[in-house]
Amino acid sequence: MASYAHPQHLPSPALTVSRGTDSPLRHLGPNWYAAVMGTAIVASAGAALPVPVPRAASVTVWALSALLLAVLLVARALHWLHHRDQARAHLLDPAVAPFYGCLSMALLAVGGATLTLGADVIGARAALAVDVVLFTAGTLVGVVAAAAIPYLMVTRHELAPGTASPVWLLPVVAPMVSASQGPLLLPHLPAGQWREAMLLGSYALFGLSLLATLLMLPLIFGRLVVHGPLPLALTPTLFLVLGPLGQSTTAVGALADVAPDAISGSYAGAFESFAVVYGVPVLGFALLWLALALAMVVRAARAGLRFGMTWWGFTFPVGTCVTGAAGLARHTGLAAYGWLATALYAFLVIAWAVAAVGTLRGLASGRLLAAPARA
Repeated sequence: MASYAHPQHLPSPALTVSRGTDSPLRHLGPNWYAAVMGTAIVASAGAALPVPVPRAASVTVWALSALLLAVLLVARALHWLHHRDQARAHLLDPAVAPFYGCLSMALLAVGGATLTLGADVIGARAALAVDVVLFTAGTLVGVVAAAAIPYLMVTRHELAPGTASPVWLLPVVAPMVSASQGPLLLPHLPAGQWREAMLLGSYALFGLSLLATLLMLPLIFGRLVVHGPLPLALTPTLFLVLGPLGQSTTAVGALADVAPDAISGSYAGAFESFAVVYGVPVLGFALLWLALALAMVVRAARAGLRFGMTWWGFTFPVGTCVTGAAGLARHTGLAAYGWLATALYAFLVIAWAVAAVGTLRGLASGRLLAAPARA
């Protein structure tokens, strides 16, 4: 992949590079939804912690994430309306197309946070209605992205050896977010077939995402071993690997919580056991990957890593590990998992603050919305 002066856009030669008269919206890619995801998970993870976090603070962060989502949905709609050539170029760019998974996850993350926290502001009925809409839209977009982006990778994208990237995980991990959010809606469904369908449908989404992730991870690690570290601008994307690990742990824990209300006792007990038997080793691997990713980021920082939108990768994936550890604390009763969740949440809040400040500075200077330029 070619080198660019503005690596936060993550473009490749398929993108049209233009100058001068560009509208700021022309280069607003789907990667911006990562800011929505990263903000919403701060609110949701704070509510899930076994230690008390001021609810007013979590509600405020939720409101900010909802506002960001509304603004970005409008901006991206205008992007497609007025810059269709660039929007099509994004879909044909193997470095940008996977970020369409972020749209699904942004919808789902804000929807779940609305049901959990937004009821304090807009009321329980309105919060439920918003989550139903966002969950439905996010799940449909996520399933389409999980199928369509790999299809484009096979048929339209030009992928050279050694270009595998953690960004490839974004479209396939989106259904896992649906699997973790479905349990929030299950108690609001009629007992019987509806609840069982939601439970098993969420498990199907869990399996879809998990198996697709298992196809991608060997490619990503093989690329690192054979071709060495990622380019500096892409180094923060190593944190994206934590997403399917933490989110799947969160999903099995949340599904185990609601299983007794949706399915017979023997299966409900099996789901409870699976939450621990699956979650403990997977979260262990997540901590191993976190150590590797941190070491690589420190190395990149020493080499001159600059802020880019990829820094939002430090937020949502870590947030899923917070909720995953909190779920294990709930199911095992081990205080150690509560401590782990709290420590990861502290990291999440710091990472979110750094990414937010960097984004505001980049917007003020115009650098983040400028046309990508070849070095």
